Amino acid sequence: LDAHRHGVAVRLVVDSETYNDEVPERLRSAGIAVISDRRQELMHNKFTVLDGQEVWTGSLNLSTGGTYSDYNNLVRIRSTRLAQDYTAEFEEMFINDSFGPGSPANTPHPQLSVDSIPLEVYFSPDDGVLRRILELVNGAQQSVDFMAYSFTSDELAQALLERAAAGIDVKGVFEADQYISNVGTEFDTLLTAGLDVRLDGNPNHMHHKVIVIDEHIVLTGSYNFSANAEERNDENLLVIDDPALARLYLTEFNRVFTLASP
Repeated sequence: LDAHRHGVAVRLVVDSETYNDEVPERLRSAGIAVISDRRQELMHNKFTVLDGQEVWTGSLNLSTGGTYSDYNNLVRIRSTRLAQDYTAEFEEMFINDSFGPGSPANTPHPQLSVDSIPLEVYFSPDDGVLRRILELVNGAQQSVDFMAYSFTSDELAQALLERAAAGIDVKGVFEADQYISNVGTEFDTLLTAGLDVRLDGNPNHMHHKVIVIDEHIVLTGSYNFSANAEERNDENLLVIDDPALARLYLTEFNRVFTLASP
């Protein structure tokens, strides 16, 4: 609201489930352009582009619970090319009213580097996100550590089982509430096979959607490991190859893993 009053162009896309909530209504009443996807499937992205120069993305919903109660992550990256990628995705929705499977695969810079750090940019359902996740997991040589809010992907579970059978250290934390409510959760499959997977200990939500591979590749974004994320929702995923960033995410993983129920 302050930015809008100072002449900054503010535009929002929200999921239809939240369009009539208090905050979007306040923004619309002040003259800020807010649109929704108007479909049952989710506009599940959580990203912000600032001045065409900076992107914020991750698992963080812009909500009180997401900020103060849930386990979440947000990565802030200054890059005009990355901002172009996310602006293109935003304008597909905001200008072209294109959501879900109808969205084109038109990311300007799907592979780029920021300060010599390689990044890959994916949006679903456009870009075959699961295929790339499976390639990366199947290529793990030492370890795979993951935190999953929703994990119902049979293909990803199978890849983790195969990596574990090959001697790779695989560990993970599932959101406990989703384990109870999800149909097809992979927790029991992995646990029964002997993998070290746990249910989170946060009385609110363990909302991360993160995989760290070989202590240097980080996968993060809004993308849950589910068929809805792959085929129906609007999502985004970043792949960042940076040992320093991976150490930060592994610090969070180890904190969440230690507090989780074995």
